[in-house]
Amino acid sequence: MTSRPVAVFVLVAASLLFVRPSLAQTTPTDAAQTSAKSWLALVDAKNYAASWDEASAVFKSAVTQATWTAAVTGARTPLGELKTRTLTSATPTTSPPGAPAGEYIIIKYDTTFEQKQGMVETVALIKQGDGDWRVAGYFAQ
Repeated sequence: MTSRPVAVFVLVAASLLFVRPSLAQTTPTDAAQTSAKSWLALVDAKNYAASWDEASAVFKSAVTQATWTAAVTGARTPLGELKTRTLTSATPTTSPPGAPAGEYIIIKYDTTFEQKQGMVETVALIKQGDGDWRVAGYFAQ
């Protein structure tokens, strides 16, 4: 009978090895990066109205959907299609310049478009009351 508890312990310990990687993916930074990727996919697909819909209340209070659509259309159209986007940093902060206090993660990407190389995209995400991360700001330089 002593081998049975040992076998159960080994099975439980082995199952924890498989659970641990999925727990690592649920960090705030990982969750914010996932949200940023989804949101950027909308922008890359030229679905600007949906990107506004998916943004945070902070974003929506700063710019109307019509203004956002016009601005991003004017900024992104000359760049052409996305070629590469590489994550360079994800920095947590509570007080980004010009934004209300809150829990933010500022994500930066080195990005190449058809017509422009060496761009830096910055996506600021804010944690919502429901725990979701939503875009609070977007800048491409």
